[in-house]
Amino acid sequence: MKDEYDFSQGKQGAVIPLSANKTRITIRLDADVVHWFREQAHTAGGGSYQALINGVLREHIRAQNGVLEETLRRVIREELHTLSQ
Repeated sequence: MKDEYDFSQGKQGAVIPLSANKTRITIRLDADVVHWFREQAHTAGGGSYQALINGVLREHIRAQNGVLEETLRRVIREELHTLSQ
């Protein structure tokens, strides 16, 4: 070990830059929820439990959008039917 180190060219922050489409957040989840996702990642042969959580949230959003789309289609059909009478 050296007695002194030169950090004049050092940079602060993450060593690996984050992807432009990712946002770092702090979120509090129940311990059993985190444990379940970690177990799922481990069972799948490794990987990121955070990516699994992201995938589940994304699928939930898609499902909600599908519900909204179906509701809109139903309302439009009903309105068109009412107008044609």
